[in-house]
Amino acid sequence: MKGYILLVVVLAVSSALFLGPEEQDTEDFVDCGEAKNIDEINKVDTRHDDILEPQNTQNSVVIQDDFLWTSPVAYVLENDLELNAKGVILKAFDQFRLKTCIDFKQRDSEDYYISVQKLNGCFSYVGRLMSGQPVSIGKYCDEISTVEHEFLHALGFYHEQNRYDRDEHVTIAYENIQEGFVDNFIKVRSEESTTMGVPYDYWSVMHYGPNAFSNGNGSTIMTKDEQYQGVIGQRRDMSPWDVLELNRRYKCSSTVAFNMYCGFSESDCQMTRCSRKGNDWKRVTYAYGGPRSDHTSLPTGSTYGDQTIGYFMHASTAKGTEGDSAWLETKRMMPTRECHVQCLQFYYYHSGNESDILNIWIREFHDERDFTGTRRLMGQITGPQTSHWQIHHVSLNAKKDFQVEFEARKGAGKSSGGFSIDDINLSEIECPHVTIQFNDFEELLSSSSYNTVLNSPRQYSRGGYSYRVSVVLFKTFAGAFVQLLSGKNDDQLEWPCPYRQVTMHLVDQTPNIKMHMTMQRSFTTDPTTINSQGFNFWDDPRKIGNPFKDQNNQTVYGGPRYGPKYFARLETLKSRSFLKGGSAVFTFTFEDLNLLINKSALPCPQIAPVKIAYPPKDLDSGPCSPRIPSTTRPPQTKTTPITALPKTTDDDSIFGFSPAMVASPVLTLLLALMLLIL
Repeated sequence: MKGYILLVVVLAVSSALFLGPEEQDTEDFVDCGEAKNIDEINKVDTRHDDILEPQNTQNSVVIQDDFLWTSPVAYVLENDLELNAKGVILKAFDQFRLKTCIDFKQRDSEDYYISVQKLNGCFSYVGRLMSGQPVSIGKYCDEISTVEHEFLHALGFYHEQNRYDRDEHVTIAYENIQEGFVDNFIKVRSEESTTMGVPYDYWSVMHYGPNAFSNGNGSTIMTKDEQYQGVIGQRRDMSPWDVLELNRRYKCSSTVAFNMYCGFSESDCQMTRCSRKGNDWKRVTYAYGGPRSDHTSLPTGSTYGDQTIGYFMHASTAKGTEGDSAWLETKRMMPTRECHVQCLQFYYYHSGNESDILNIWIREFHDERDFTGTRRLMGQITGPQTSHWQIHHVSLNAKKDFQVEFEARKGAGKSSGGFSIDDINLSEIECPHVTIQFNDFEELLSSSSYNTVLNSPRQYSRGGYSYRVSVVLFKTFAGAFVQLLSGKNDDQLEWPCPYRQVTMHLVDQTPNIKMHMTMQRSFTTDPTTINSQGFNFWDDPRKIGNPFKDQNNQTVYGGPRYGPKYFARLETLKSRSFLKGGSAVFTFTFEDLNLLINKSALPCPQIAPVKIAYPPKDLDSGPCSPRIPSTTRPPQTKTTPITALPKTTDDDSIFGFSPAMVASPVLTLLLALMLLIL
């Protein structure tokens, strides 16, 4: 059974568009609640800890290699697991693949494997010990950070605050620990443990929170550096030092699913460039018409920005004639995963004419002797200028050796700028389905009325369900919600909507995605649950919803909005790189989990045909390298020399929303009208 990668919808939203947005009755929202800490979950079963420990050691990382797993780690998702937990576990596996050399596979006949079950709480053994080794992801454990925490135990990690050097970094208040729980805070000797040379990590996903196992008289853990008191116990994602420690322990020299990062400021990304008649891509620190700085060094919510001079790539469209183009090409890469799915993420800045175009191609090569390859257009950006660096995702499906090519093409109108790109990431992980960027978000949050709703346009899931996502502003925090809408396929769909998992992210915009600690929540529609009012939240919106007029003055029915009300608190937004240059990025996915009900994996998604608003009509001249004659001075009238550069879905599926129109004036007007009308 084939799935389809959803169209990557990118909405770059500035505060200017939100003059008079919708204000809703709070009864329209259903809060799915906040994530629970592991010690809070396990208290229900009076469990002292989340470690099943047959050994008499508490090392930060298990020392003996005999206790380490061989990658790929075999696993079974047992049928007693909640379906949402299964989906979250698969997402956690992708994070391990993206950031480490640890891979996971469904068990065939392996002697050693992990049996993931729903038992009474969240817990695991430490290291590889037995066949069918249990990891419990019980009720309320279905958060990605909790799953990562328990699997890090299974991979050989103990808790961070048990390190032998912890007294240099935290103080344990034994008088505030519940009776019978002091063993959880035992420190281990350096002779019995290893930290792999990684510094003490307040951000570790393996660290207890400040009030873990408290008797109610105060915190049990106090950080020596007070600024980290609110950091310990974070439940967002593995920290970069967690990742470093795991990679060192398993002697990783590469990752499973990460292809490249290029920030253009430090080392050679092995990228090449050439041009057809017009201006070439240039490595610059600023560009006339904008931007004035690179994206990498923009300030975050917790910093004033990198003081070093940062570089980005810029292709000017100020000179030349219509159709002139400049090409920037990555090195050749080889897909390694069974699913031929890649996600290209980058930031762009458009300061040229609205008729200028940035095309994103992939070029696949038949074999090592093929130097020409075959190109396919995978995405396109055009339309009005931007005022901020904008995030963009393009879904790819390369099956052979390939490279990504950025083509900046001059349009018909007069230009005083061009296209700029920075912070390119390429991975073998599926792209998000919906991406919304809010510029000047902290100001927008504080200046908007309490309970202000910002809606996306209508989306269609791969199964044909109509929905929209909403970010709701509450002055000091923001909620994220999904709402089913009436749509064109309703009479052919199953109601209530069965077992679709919605995942929402507040994106950590640290330039390299391997360093991300993104905020993430997931929930799954359940067609069997009836609420206190006697209906299912996921039933046909025409039956349970309220009518409203869309931007086309058509009547649409919307069901309840469901999601975490306290998804993004202001203190969270100001940490890490959740704000970058003042912008916040929210992404969403809407996935069918029905095939996981009795299985341990989902089928590979496939990309639907890409529709492009302005398809180029000129013939393929091949990649930059073959275009350059083998002379020291190439003809100036045709090309510029190949140059090595320093380092570093837009598929139109059944969403029916073309990425080529993302920045078009029509879309901007429609988006503004929606926010005024809905």
